[in-house]
Amino acid sequence: MAKPISIEVWNPSGKYRVVSTKSMPGTRWIRLLTDNDCRLEICTEKKTILSVDDILALIGDHCHGVIGQLTEDWGEVLFSALKRAGGTAFSNMAVGYNNVDVDAANRNGIAIGNTPGVLTETTAELAASLSVAAARRIVEADQFMRAGLYDGWLPHLFVGNLLKGQTVGVIGAGRIGSAYARMMIEGFKMNLIYYDLYQSTRLEKFVTAYGQFLKANGEQGVTWKRAGSMEEVLREADVISLHPVLDKTTYHLINPERLAMMKKEAVLVNASRGPVIDEAALVEHLKANPMFRVGLDVFEDEPYMKPGLAEMKNAVVVPHIASASKWTREGMATLAALNVLGKIKGYPVWGNPNAVEPFLDENATPPPACPSIVNAKQL
Repeated sequence: MAKPISIEVWNPSGKYRVVSTKSMPGTRWIRLLTDNDCRLEICTEKKTILSVDDILALIGDHCHGVIGQLTEDWGEVLFSALKRAGGTAFSNMAVGYNNVDVDAANRNGIAIGNTPGVLTETTAELAASLSVAAARRIVEADQFMRAGLYDGWLPHLFVGNLLKGQTVGVIGAGRIGSAYARMMIEGFKMNLIYYDLYQSTRLEKFVTAYGQFLKANGEQGVTWKRAGSMEEVLREADVISLHPVLDKTTYHLINPERLAMMKKEAVLVNASRGPVIDEAALVEHLKANPMFRVGLDVFEDEPYMKPGLAEMKNAVVVPHIASASKWTREGMATLAALNVLGKIKGYPVWGNPNAVEPFLDENATPPPACPSIVNAKQL
């Protein structure tokens, strides 16, 4: 028998039992569920990652839907248990769903929700922050100061890279990659080279218009180029940010051979998915090239780092916080809750999962729809 799991209960007499495997930011998502006759049970276990057995105990014998997290392993065991309990919906509080066996969900008739549309700008901002922090050696300098080592200005002290007029490379020019590119171009007047399977016409038009604006005001313009290969980006860019999806074709996209193609003083940023970089190879490259710098928000074996990475002064590492702005995290919680609620209520799926503003207006009632169900067609 599974051990009891500690929970916090909202609206105990609610008709529909919904479980959240974690407490989530904000309170609107709680109100939306409880105002719609849901009994909400929020797990309060002091564990960062719940096991499958923990979640089985939470589901129990009667459960209409679950809001879960990207760190959990949602496969046949959990989806069949949710089906037996009368459940029809699961939603990640995340845009990604690499932790979900969608085929298993389909077999059990469980709708899978995710939360796109609220992470674009905040993730791009974090990638831009990592770019600046790595290029200007901010974390190294901060640690130096805190250690009491600063005894006066020196000409060579923490000399880093100027971004203005350099070339930013973007691999994967979707919503987040394009938003990041715009920030670096408009903020630092960088030139752009990007690689994507699809042409980013909107991004190209932005760079062209911004370049014309700069020239009209007596400044050096900016340029763009769509690369014919990813290798072209790696060779030419001074700062490279990775924004691909994670699949078999992008696993270890950055490997020893491609690391060797980059400039010796390049900055590499990853706020997408950890396994797109061969992390062990990256550690060796950082050791051999002390002026090469990296900014990482995600890791290959998260939450762990490969041996040696933590000791690299030319690496800026943060714990998967790309979406960690208050507005975004509260929005993710709201969308996840509405995915589950919408399925319970029999609502249709929203037409455009990236246009979710109507669901986020705190002064209005959300549309009667599921914001984003990734397996809607299969079901």
